[in-house]
Amino acid sequence: MARAFNFNAGPAAIPLEVLQQAAEQFVDYQGAGMSIMEMSHRSALYEGVNNEAQSLLRELFGVPDNYQVLFLQGGASTQFAMLPMNLLKPGRPAAYVKTGAWADKAIKEAKLIGDTVVAASTEADSYMRMPEVAEIIVPSNASYLHLTSNETIGGTQFHEFPDTGDIPLVADMSSDILSRPIDVSKFGVIYAGAQKNLGPSGVTVVIIRDDLVQESPKTIPAMFRYDTHAKSSSLYNTPPSFSVYMVSLVLKWIQAKGGVAQMEQYNRDKTKLIYDAIDLSGGFYRGCAQPQSRSLMNITFRLGSEELEKLFVKQSEAEGFVGLKGHRDVGGLRASTYNAVPLESCEALAQFMADFQKRNG
Repeated sequence: MARAFNFNAGPAAIPLEVLQQAAEQFVDYQGAGMSIMEMSHRSALYEGVNNEAQSLLRELFGVPDNYQVLFLQGGASTQFAMLPMNLLKPGRPAAYVKTGAWADKAIKEAKLIGDTVVAASTEADSYMRMPEVAEIIVPSNASYLHLTSNETIGGTQFHEFPDTGDIPLVADMSSDILSRPIDVSKFGVIYAGAQKNLGPSGVTVVIIRDDLVQESPKTIPAMFRYDTHAKSSSLYNTPPSFSVYMVSLVLKWIQAKGGVAQMEQYNRDKTKLIYDAIDLSGGFYRGCAQPQSRSLMNITFRLGSEELEKLFVKQSEAEGFVGLKGHRDVGGLRASTYNAVPLESCEALAQFMADFQKRNG
């Protein structure tokens, strides 16, 4: 079987070992005579999957005991609204760091719920960098500070997080969760769609501190309250059971690879190959993100003309590469190197880039 060199931005690569294990268990899960997709979410077998996934995430990410781990639906885009619905207080604005398209979408949703302020913005730099911590100005009465830890479109990533004191720090970590160790205790809420670093689409992880769970207003529908899902261990309604099962398998894969610290080193080794291909090309390839803000998950770069970029995409696809075309809003080229992208794929891309330069430089 020929596997593609998958650099898709999301849904993205899933470890081959995980896919093979899921295939083996697809029709008959642990002798039940049925697939995980067919069984009741109230069954002991599925509750075991749900609980194991929560426990694995707590262990791998160092989630403290006073936090809830929730598996919800609707993607990170639903969290853009659910978060302010639960935590945005009257007379206390929500503060947002505006670093790109995903942060901007979160801001637009919050504005529908209540007062918001922009605590920092890199729009003037075309979102090609993350702000320094000192640039982030948070009102003393803010309900929370929200940031996007990694912007997939621009290829930028926070490498240091602000200390917000008593103001809850909230992060959309959809595109870099579990790619590096994080001090979860610095955050009030972390949320992430699964389809980039945790598994398939369909499930969204929310890690939320207990005191913030209790702040869910009783004036909003039950499905949009964090306390509803916390009380029922994410089983208030029928969950995305197969997606949660797949997340559990991916978490076991990360554990077997040595954990999150080993993932970070693996990711640095992978991305160095491609960043070196850009930086040592003598200007043939040009990185988009400012060096101090470069992402370990999404590498964005340009060539001398759009025609050359189209040729790059066409020839790369002929060689088995997938997903190297940049986001439609900005153009250019992008390689997404999430946890499950193998080192061999990055080696192959670096070689292709060198060969393409020889042919077209």
